[in-house]
Amino acid sequence: MKTTALRALIYKDLRLFFSDRRAVVMSFIAPIWIASFFGYIFGGGRGNSGDAARVPVLIVDQDHSELSNEITARLAAEKTLDVRPSDLDQARSLVRKGNAVAAIVFPGGFGSGIAKGFLDPTARPAISVLYDPSHSVERNMVQATLTGHVMQSFGDRAFDWLTRPRSLTTPSPAEQAAPENPNRATEPGPSSQQTPDARTNATRSPRLPIPYTTNEEAVTSGVGVAYNGYAHSFAGMGVQFILFMGIEVGIGLLLQRQRGLWKRLRAAPISRSLLLGSRTISAAITALVILAALFAFARLVFGVRVQGSMLGFLGICMAFSLVTAAFGLLIAALGKTPEAARGLAIFASLILAMLGGAWVPSFIFPQWLQKLTVIIPTRWAVDGLDAMTWRGLGLSSAIGPIAVLLLFCLAFGGLAISRFRWESDS
Repeated sequence: MKTTALRALIYKDLRLFFSDRRAVVMSFIAPIWIASFFGYIFGGGRGNSGDAARVPVLIVDQDHSELSNEITARLAAEKTLDVRPSDLDQARSLVRKGNAVAAIVFPGGFGSGIAKGFLDPTARPAISVLYDPSHSVERNMVQATLTGHVMQSFGDRAFDWLTRPRSLTTPSPAEQAAPENPNRATEPGPSSQQTPDARTNATRSPRLPIPYTTNEEAVTSGVGVAYNGYAHSFAGMGVQFILFMGIEVGIGLLLQRQRGLWKRLRAAPISRSLLLGSRTISAAITALVILAALFAFARLVFGVRVQGSMLGFLGICMAFSLVTAAFGLLIAALGKTPEAARGLAIFASLILAMLGGAWVPSFIFPQWLQKLTVIIPTRWAVDGLDAMTWRGLGLSSAIGPIAVLLLFCLAFGGLAISRFRWESDS
């Protein structure tokens, strides 16, 4: 008897679980989709197919020597780099805006100075590298690639320098007129003392010192202003959990409709747009308060500052708060029941947060996906908040994200109003 009852209870629970769309989506489809996505963007199964994002790098060639041109050509041939020429001011601006990971600056006299630096460490020329501090992994890769190509190009020219050092510089007239050292033939050297095999190894595998130095500069809101990674993390997590708040707004509306509250409200001399608009404004105010509290905590505890336009920062926060409120209305308009809508809304929110760069920066996505995410509102919100905080950009850089977010708000809100049902289907 007890065994039969146990089987019946287990069967009942399993039927309820698999008949619940929310449980199926969240327990099976969501983790499969998200795991597949992260496996794809981190290179799983792609091999060398070439669909990974290429790192944008700017080259500022102030030397225009044969050596700097050759190094630039080698860098441009790298499949992992997207190399473009630029001038110094433009390069600094693009790196600061996040449109390039790094800018490599070859100074004037680099081609001739590198030969002197080979012999005299105090005369080594300096290559400047301006980089986006939020791209630490890519910065290290660019630096290593640059070093490899400089040494390869330099090594091709230095092949004869190791056995004939005078070829590094033009001999003076006195040196040209000086007689040969009669003891030169007896001095130990590759041509007189080493075996042919040893001589070949010495010339083919020289241990060249690095004949240049590197001046690295993190491009942030200003000179001497350090990058604060908490700014991006609070922007990303703030956007994600504000979306979760929007889910609760939508589910709350569905519960009110299920209980007949909206039907009674509609009986009053109040328009549908006014009722839904009031709910949108109250939800937007709630979202704005949450964002303000998050960044206030980040400011007090982690030193996150709005280094750019405060007006632009507030505008982006307000615009995304309105998008979140409209997103909640859309959930209420498209959802049939609170139970069915919750799982799908959570799944949609996770996708928006993931594609918007809230979890991992969007620059690691494949190139085609980076282009696709411009239609994701969270991408504009996260990038806009980054621009106003640690990047320190002005109001002009906030106008674009604000405009796009307001367009999403109008689209979500218009669709929600047109599809909203005042009575429950049950």
